[in-house]
Amino acid sequence: MNDTVNAPDSKAPEAQAPDAASAAPAVADSAAAASPEGARGDAPAGRRPGRRGGRNRRRGTPEGAAGDAAAAPAATAASAPAQNGGRRTIHPALEQLAQLYPHLFGAQFLPLKRGIFQDLQDAHPGVFERDALKVALGLHTRSTRYLQVVAEGRPRHDLGGQAVEAMAPEHVYHALTEVYRRRKPRDGEDLQAKLRRRIAQAFEASGLDRIGYDALVRSRDEKANAVLDEALAEVAERDAKAEALLRAFEASGSADVAQFADMYGMDVRAAERSLQRGRQLRSAAQARAAAAEAGTETEAVAVDAPAPGDGAHGGDDAAGEGAATPADEAK
Repeated sequence: MNDTVNAPDSKAPEAQAPDAASAAPAVADSAAAASPEGARGDAPAGRRPGRRGGRNRRRGTPEGAAGDAAAAPAATAASAPAQNGGRRTIHPALEQLAQLYPHLFGAQFLPLKRGIFQDLQDAHPGVFERDALKVALGLHTRSTRYLQVVAEGRPRHDLGGQAVEAMAPEHVYHALTEVYRRRKPRDGEDLQAKLRRRIAQAFEASGLDRIGYDALVRSRDEKANAVLDEALAEVAERDAKAEALLRAFEASGSADVAQFADMYGMDVRAAERSLQRGRQLRSAAQARAAAAEAGTETEAVAVDAPAPGDGAHGGDDAAGEGAATPADEAK
């Protein structure tokens, strides 16, 4: 099951049921089953339907609205939590899951491991109807509360509440964009600026370089891509300053960060964070350089190695005893 996110063209996390996307058609079918005609089935027999015009036309509920009102509770009960007389209507399977696993589905939500759908089927044979469980997990993983914990980058958990795998960077990103898409700004609140900061933090936490992160999260939504570009540009500018500050600190010959920060008119904690970021960037660059050098050396060894039978080791004898042949490799 993947964590589904309603981000545009999202490569977003989706519910971990193998085909949790089928939840939407199932909900639509259940909603369509409640028809206006069925809702008006208890009208007195032989009563003529009201005319559209005339002096005796009843003012109030339009024709057919009674059927729509009757259909609405059935649809919302199956599709999503809804307000019904001030009380939320919860999918029955979600109520069962909250009772069985309050640490995952109760007051506290935790990201679910991939494959949780099958885990639930195996742990409770015959308890959950397959399609109903798909719908319930789809509703759960598309809820804002669930997306918020995914956006925080928390790891995925199994049924026992144990963290079993890290959250993929693209899932964190798409959860973030969806949470902020749903959020309504308060007076004077700049949601775009907050989203840029959160994306920048998610990018730094991913451990990826800009090219790798961009390749994972970019979609066909130009508005979302524009925010992504702005966030990555802000990170690049901040990183350049961090690297320059680290070089200046090392060149100063001082080991006292407080004294160095005072000299540059900086807050001590801000200077420490910036220096730490500069060291992280330097270590990452050194690791990439070492990996590239190792890859180059490996490639050079492969290129320079003599092929069997080229005479470098005694001509045709190179394919003799102990030498691997194509037939041996095929085995």
